Amino acid sequence: MTKIIKISLGDILEMKKPHPCGENRMKVLRVGSDIRIKCEKCSRDVTVARIKLEKNIKRVISAESSVEK
Repeated sequence: MTKIIKISLGDILEMKKPHPCGENRMKVLRVGSDIRIKCEKCSRDVTVARIKLEKNIKRVISAESSVEK
């Protein structure tokens, strides 16, 4: 049984493999059984099944920690 990674709207996902443009950070636009993510460099957005996406995540940078106070 695999552990479900907590992903919230606005989180930045650091992926194991980079996007074809060279960036490995994606922003979460929609959460559900499918997750919609957008590349931080070229702004291309993709909808990926949660199971497939979770296997490719290196780490999650929460939206709250990335906001400057």
